[in-house]
Amino acid sequence: MTTDLVSHQLVRYLEHRGVRHVFGLCGHTNIAVLAALSRSTQIEFVNTRHEQIASHAADGYARATKKASVVLSHLGPGLTNAATGVANAALDSIPMVVIAGDVPSHYYGKHPHQEVNLHADADQWQIYRPFVKRAWRVDSAHLFPEILDKAFALAESGRPGPVLVDVPMDIFSAQIDVALMDRVMTGTHELVRPSLDEATAETIVGNLLAAERPLLYVGGGVVLADATDELAELVDHLQIPVAHTLMGKGAVADDNPCVLGMTGFWGTEFINDMTRNADWILALGTRFSEADSSSWEEAYTFRMPPTRLMHIDIDPAELGRNYPLALGAVADLKPALAALVRAAKKLAPAGVQRTEVLADIQRNRAAFKATCQEGATSDAWPMRPERILADVRAVLPRDAIITTDVGWNKNGLAQQMDILTPGSVFTPGGFATMGFGAPAALGAKIACPDRVVVSLVGDGGFGQNPALLYTAREKGIAAIWVVMNNNAFGTIAGLEKAHYDTTYGTVFENADGPVETDFAAIAAAYGVAGIRVESAADFRPALERAVAMNVPVVIDVRMVNVPTPTAGHWNIMDIYSPGKSIHHASTD
Repeated sequence: MTTDLVSHQLVRYLEHRGVRHVFGLCGHTNIAVLAALSRSTQIEFVNTRHEQIASHAADGYARATKKASVVLSHLGPGLTNAATGVANAALDSIPMVVIAGDVPSHYYGKHPHQEVNLHADADQWQIYRPFVKRAWRVDSAHLFPEILDKAFALAESGRPGPVLVDVPMDIFSAQIDVALMDRVMTGTHELVRPSLDEATAETIVGNLLAAERPLLYVGGGVVLADATDELAELVDHLQIPVAHTLMGKGAVADDNPCVLGMTGFWGTEFINDMTRNADWILALGTRFSEADSSSWEEAYTFRMPPTRLMHIDIDPAELGRNYPLALGAVADLKPALAALVRAAKKLAPAGVQRTEVLADIQRNRAAFKATCQEGATSDAWPMRPERILADVRAVLPRDAIITTDVGWNKNGLAQQMDILTPGSVFTPGGFATMGFGAPAALGAKIACPDRVVVSLVGDGGFGQNPALLYTAREKGIAAIWVVMNNNAFGTIAGLEKAHYDTTYGTVFENADGPVETDFAAIAAAYGVAGIRVESAADFRPALERAVAMNVPVVIDVRMVNVPTPTAGHWNIMDIYSPGKSIHHASTD
């Protein structure tokens, strides 16, 4: 029998699995793993200054690679620091394996250093149970290989998501039989994913062909399934209007003439009317979230019935959750959409022409863009957010990856900025986590070093974890951070101003006036290039220069705090101000 340390066998397994980067932060419980990683020629440890940075960066990496990313965490505060990023990944269905050190197994119950034991001994792994697909605590070294292999399989299969493997530090340093790891490394890691049978695919396509006002409603599940090519082929063949969720932004390129845009609170009246008046909707990879569905109130975005709904998702829990189904199917969207394309070409071999509908979409798209044009071309200083988004789109190549945070950079982008390469925008959807976008850009750029990666982030979000710049400098991660700086938690400030006529706790100021932050100077302090834009005319050249530099760059651009325009509905407004139809207000 040949034996080796668990930590060494862990690294061996990760190498076999094709893992090339591990994100994390050191602690006394995981340095055995770090020592093993130091000898690896295939895996690079991405060292961060805060575990939330590590988990968000790993999230961005997984979105770019479409494979499970790996986070290495210390126990106690390390694990809880990472929790927000792991929960964000969970609610956006991002595969991730979190490997955390824990107290020595022979000290359970004695309250050793940093043990979580208020309800049970060595209980830290329970913290993750509400949001990971499964949490394991490894109580015996010989079970570690089997648990590790199960963890990766579960993270990547079905509806993807994070898992936790919690390992007492003495088990990392224990000897195990190498044959145990050999055994789990012999099997395949590629699973055949469920598709649609031919009859069901033809039924779905037949309903769409027979409909007077058919519509596709697309969520982020299409992007996660890497099914954007198949979706585009179906859309082009049947010329069916496509509405999307926030997370479905860019599932079909925005310059496709069939694309309507985002529904719900941030959607336009035209888009919401199209979804509300459709007679058949095929929903793909969406959970019909609250803001996208106008709080599920039938007067605004969806009426089901009379609209008849067909819904395909990998997670059966999402089928029929918020709206009754005419047809529901559990399937992976990549093979499912391929089956729908085959059915469409069989039932309508010449395709479908919807000239009048497409012309109507183009007229309304042009009309909406016209309403944004004044802001998009304004020379006002501080800058209009519409101008920032327009200039970013003008500078970036079609395939640039954009990470967003929350606020104008998320809602305004989804509403007003064209995404031209499917799957190239990474947004915190389910958790809407402020602080996601900036570190996610680290992971995206590590995964795709040859693509331009830009993070659009507010000053509130960037200010949460500027220590990410240390990692950017250490690893030479040439991402660009555009800090849309309105000196406030802007969206919340606009809500509070509109409904309560105060901005208390939302605007960065004290009794002496505004308390402003120079993010370019912070970048310089970390040894990263920082550009502080001084006029609207200077922003586009600054971004062009940043792209050409191919180094980490922070661009600090002052922005007015005005609300993202919306004609949509979200009933939180009725909670604040019943019956008054108030949304947001400018605080400038």
